[in-house]
Amino acid sequence: MSTTKGNKDVIRPVAGVSSGRAAVNIVDPDDFTADGNLAEYETMVRRQLELIGEDPDREGLLKTPSRVAKAQMWLTRGYGQTASEVIGDALFAEDHENMVMVRDIEMYSMCEHHMLPFFGKVHIAYIPNGKIVGLSKLPRVVEVFARRLQVQERLGEQIADALEAVLQPKGVGVVIEAVHLCMMMRGVEKQSSRTITSSMRGLFRDDSKTRSEFLRLAHSPTTY
Repeated sequence: MSTTKGNKDVIRPVAGVSSGRAAVNIVDPDDFTADGNLAEYETMVRRQLELIGEDPDREGLLKTPSRVAKAQMWLTRGYGQTASEVIGDALFAEDHENMVMVRDIEMYSMCEHHMLPFFGKVHIAYIPNGKIVGLSKLPRVVEVFARRLQVQERLGEQIADALEAVLQPKGVGVVIEAVHLCMMMRGVEKQSSRTITSSMRGLFRDDSKTRSEFLRLAHSPTTY
């Protein structure tokens, strides 16, 4: 699993699993043929089909183990990435001292408890402290941590910690609004519930006016 240690994102392997895939820039979700775990994962999926009473040899399921293995590697590709890598050299010296915000970033992840999807939107803001980051890098940081087995609470904290470490801003704010299929498809089966979490650093935590402005902008109706 992943934790934050000091200013460096750390990928911590799960017990009994290899130490993780090397960082790669993946474009094609089917481009996993070189991954050594693929065949083993296909075998596991085939056995899973048998355990639920299916016939993995029937026509509709013949390629399912391969498809599922590739899909899972795509959905968890964040284990092979770090925030500092995806930001790269897209940091620029700038005297701007007001809030910079990118809102409504689409987010898809999977809960670690049932491995069912949760998805929604992430709103990120920061106050620069002598440097700014390319705007497209904020969604990329979201992807690094969303594409792992997650809980929403930790996801927001990891995004905030990573941006604080790389940008060293005066403050960072992250709000996530998501729906969880583990609550919608099973268990309590509540279809209309949303989960909202916030993670604040620096001025966003310590200054009530900054925090209020961020939350107002995050939850205001979208207009173009």
